[in-house]
Amino acid sequence: MSLLSSVRRPGEHGILAPAARLDRWLLVVLVVLLVTCAVRYVDRHGLHATGIAVLAGALALGLAYATRGLLRGRPWWPTAWVSAMVVLWGLLTAVAPSFAWCAVPVAFAVLQVLPFSWAVGTVVAMTLLLTAAWQRLDGSWADGVDPVQVAGPIGIALVTVLAYRALDLESRARQLAQAEVGALAERTRLSREIHDSVGQGLSSINLLLQAAEQAWDGQPSTAREHVRTAAATARDGLDEVRRVVRDLAPAELTDDRTGEALVEALRKAAAEAVQASPGLDVAVRVHGSPVSVPPAVAAALVRTARGALANVREHAAAGRAAVTLTYQLDEVTLDVRDDGRGFDPSAVGPSGTRGRGIAGMRDRAAGLGGRTEVESAPGEGTTVSVCFPVRGEDVT
Repeated sequence: MSLLSSVRRPGEHGILAPAARLDRWLLVVLVVLLVTCAVRYVDRHGLHATGIAVLAGALALGLAYATRGLLRGRPWWPTAWVSAMVVLWGLLTAVAPSFAWCAVPVAFAVLQVLPFSWAVGTVVAMTLLLTAAWQRLDGSWADGVDPVQVAGPIGIALVTVLAYRALDLESRARQLAQAEVGALAERTRLSREIHDSVGQGLSSINLLLQAAEQAWDGQPSTAREHVRTAAATARDGLDEVRRVVRDLAPAELTDDRTGEALVEALRKAAAEAVQASPGLDVAVRVHGSPVSVPPAVAAALVRTARGALANVREHAAAGRAAVTLTYQLDEVTLDVRDDGRGFDPSAVGPSGTRGRGIAGMRDRAAGLGGRTEVESAPGEGTTVSVCFPVRGEDVT
């Protein structure tokens, strides 16, 4: 899981995108440092009134750090949360300088949440306080300020922030390039489908109607046959147009700022599947809090759901199916599970059904940086899963 391909929560604009594993380890590191520093303080100074206050402060900082996901979805919460972390750490360090070591996980939280300029200023201020605490701790404060001990930590902090900034910008550029490649592939696919289906159909209709016009007076039965064939070709062409349009992103997905439109589009796809196959029961489930994803990803999720449900109707002989959309910190996953006859995935080659074959699902996901997995066995049903990474700028 890439550190820089993770999702930011609403209100987070930092250059270091959060990842679930990183967040957990930062909390572990902070707790270990807090416990170690608290034990050291009590061992050196005893458990008097100030010692109790220090222990209470350490406990408050640890508990507060663990409340990061408490108000997920509130744009103001990340800034308020990280500000509280910095203030708590600063107060604790001012009283007990050994707690300056806890600056590392707190600084990572700053880099995850605050914009670049604010993050730089906050980290520099934390570094100055940390330097003062160290000098107070080793007793060198009374001998005057050593400029090297001030400039050195600040320089290291700035280099660290700038390095993460460069990595973040590079990752954004790479994902933008991948999105452009995916968009180009999609345009190519649509152009090919329209040419091969709609264009050829219209050409055939034109030729048939011209032939009918020529035979209208001398061979009326032949002319009527040409007209009937043209009408059948027009119906087939209309079906092709509907299939191509159905595979495009619904208009409501292009401005979906809450993620609810995607959920509604999946429910609509499930309802269409039930309408087309009355004996099929399709349930739609959502795990996690819906967030906005890029329109291309939302369209891919809807198209994959429709394609998988079409396969369920046409091939699985299933009685029930479930469409599950799961939001995680750094990815969104769609699972379509049925209780049908199943099959051997290794024995399935590229599908000839446009937009609905397993090969098409894999190509579509890969074009957007995602992945597709198929789990099935004869008699055990089928699960089609597609997963896309999402980033902070995707959440608006």
